[in-house]
Amino acid sequence: MSDLFSVQGKVVLVTGGSRGIGEMIARGFVAGGAKVYISSRKADVCEALAKELSAEGTCIALPADLSSEAECQRLANEIASREDHLDVLVNNAGATWGAPMVDYDEIAFERVLALNVKGVFHLTKFLRPLLDAAATADEPSRVINIGSIDGIHVPALETYAYSASKAAVHQLTRHMAKAMAPTITVNAIAPGPFESKMMKATLDAFGDAIAQAAPLKRIGRPDDMAGAALFLASRAGAYVTGVILPVDGGIATLA
Repeated sequence: MSDLFSVQGKVVLVTGGSRGIGEMIARGFVAGGAKVYISSRKADVCEALAKELSAEGTCIALPADLSSEAECQRLANEIASREDHLDVLVNNAGATWGAPMVDYDEIAFERVLALNVKGVFHLTKFLRPLLDAAATADEPSRVINIGSIDGIHVPALETYAYSASKAAVHQLTRHMAKAMAPTITVNAIAPGPFESKMMKATLDAFGDAIAQAAPLKRIGRPDDMAGAALFLASRAGAYVTGVILPVDGGIATLA
């Protein structure tokens, strides 16, 4: 039981890992003894966090804009030039867009879907050889996609492309789980409200009301998110695949 939730020595890539949900997950893996690569579009932010986390473990910045297939390929090639296998891929990089329906145009949908859905697929596709390299049915490699409870229920805000993209991520997760078994598990975490840059404006305006409406009466904490990712990436989660795991204080259980 002592190593049931261990990720010691695993090689991990967390996209969108320089802030928000991705940073929470990256911090958890570094603290757990994994070798962690973080990627995000802003190189300076990515490098700064990698330097900070390297004080307590191993964290390496590899900036990339994963909204294009070419950049997904480039990042996969960069990982392959450094590692002979990849144990865990966390597809967290994402974007949102809010506007009234009448103003919601093609640019909004293209920006959000390109990163949130196509980026997840392309990066996983290009990294599959590394995920396969050391994987077995007893100790599978892991893909963890970050969805959202907005892909489970109808959100209050007019974020049409975002909620559609996260519902797509959930179905893509199930599809990939079937295709990549038995040596790679694919699961999704569907976060509820957490303190992140993406959620800042919403929580500033409605945070107290959101917390009180949640069955568990609070906003998510970094260790809540890290714990879910560590479970799915460790031996404890080796027999779990194709699952959409809400980490939301019970909000997804509400109508």
